[in-house]
Amino acid sequence: MDSVTPQVVFTIWGMPITNTVTSTWIIMAIMIFLAWLLGRKKPIALEMIVDFITDLLGSTMGVGAAPYVPFIGTFFLFIAGANILGLVPWVENPTKDLNTTAALAITVFFSVYYFGIRSQGLVGYLKSLTKPIFILLPFELIGHFTRALSLTLRLFGNVISIELIVAIIFSLLPYFLPSVMALYGAATGLIQAYIFTILAATYIGAGVVTTEELVKRKLEAA
Repeated sequence: MDSVTPQVVFTIWGMPITNTVTSTWIIMAIMIFLAWLLGRKKPIALEMIVDFITDLLGSTMGVGAAPYVPFIGTFFLFIAGANILGLVPWVENPTKDLNTTAALAITVFFSVYYFGIRSQGLVGYLKSLTKPIFILLPFELIGHFTRALSLTLRLFGNVISIELIVAIIFSLLPYFLPSVMALYGAATGLIQAYIFTILAATYIGAGVVTTEELVKRKLEAA
């Protein structure tokens, strides 16, 4: 289990930099470069990716997803890229680091309040948290915290369990299944990115949709 613990590779002004941090920097650089390259060489391909993410989020959030695509879409691309990059020898998957998954979940946690207040206004959003009765506010806030904790542990635990399964199978059948298990790891990594993104979109969507809108949609659906 030593590989689960991030390893310090160098320091900057006395600040330790781990292998998962350097992997995060690599993914960020690759994402920025690919976005720039596609924007210049294949703008249609970039537009197709954006449209795909927009449609995916729109069906999940229940509101116009376009304003949230840059934020939530980045989660999907980063997590997917991290899980795929983790298949490269000597490169650590950043989502194996509990600090990384916690940082992603905390970002989602605060973004729910940011987008909710931006959509409904401070007073309107606070009112939505106290409905149907004010006494439920503490429980609502506890629910928000547990969602962030769930996002943290879900992504971290799934990535670690997948890597352990792959490592065990490699040790039992080292010459027969490397390519198959590499594809399995990539596929499950994409699934984890999808799940995290959908959950983040659901939480943000719940924050930006007012209670009155939810009631109206339920009546229309009925």
